[in-house]
Amino acid sequence: MNEGYSLQDVSRLLGLPRSIVRGLVDAGFVAPERGARREYRFSFQDLVVMRTAQSLVEARLPTTRILRSLRRLRAQLPPEVPMSGLRVEAVGDRVVVHDGATQWQPDSGQYVLRFQVEAPRGRLAFIDAPSPPLASAEALFEQALALEESKPDVATALYARAVAIEPALLAAYTNLGRLQHDRKQWEAAEATYRTGIANCGADDGLYFNLALLLEDLDRGEEATAMYHAALEQNPELAEAHYNLALICEAGGQAQEAIRHLAAYRRLCRKR
Repeated sequence: MNEGYSLQDVSRLLGLPRSIVRGLVDAGFVAPERGARREYRFSFQDLVVMRTAQSLVEARLPTTRILRSLRRLRAQLPPEVPMSGLRVEAVGDRVVVHDGATQWQPDSGQYVLRFQVEAPRGRLAFIDAPSPPLASAEALFEQALALEESKPDVATALYARAVAIEPALLAAYTNLGRLQHDRKQWEAAEATYRTGIANCGADDGLYFNLALLLEDLDRGEEATAMYHAALEQNPELAEAHYNLALICEAGGQAQEAIRHLAAYRRLCRKR
């Protein structure tokens, strides 16, 4: 029998709607195990982490804002940083994160400055020295690019932070999905590619990489569709024709395999 808490237990203990709990799982905020019937089984540590959403629900913030803010918060932090060490609260209609003496808004990346009134003069004085602004998406991308080989875990976290700040940063989705694919993080890689397509529009590179991933997952029909989508964007993508030839040959579609192989050879000669 699997230990842990069910989805119903979490909703009852924390007072969180199931939509919020599922959203936190989808965002990678928590990673529950699966029970014998593929149901979620949450650990006590998962409950501790999800309590960060409790005050936001109690403050009556919209569900979409809660999930967006917590998704961006998770993306802005390296994987090794425990979410349980952070305090998250609603300040007005905004989500603010407290990490020791530092406070920031995950939606905008802006730091929040605390101040107090000095008695008896009534002057404002900062409690904390101003912190430097968060790095730009482009700066995070460059850092990640330099660390891909030596520190792929850190690079992965930096790419995730970059797209959280700039959702249309195409190259970051491409590199992030590739790193996740290489590390056999299948679901994360697929989500990255599909989010990239949704945010950046049709792109032959994202379609092609997603097709490679789907092939590794033995989802041949979906991979074929993605290769064709890549060719619609870039008819001279020779590698897509080659991979389609292999899929068609394996599926007994000899004529289609010959056609794609001929296209592959023709494009290679043009290079």
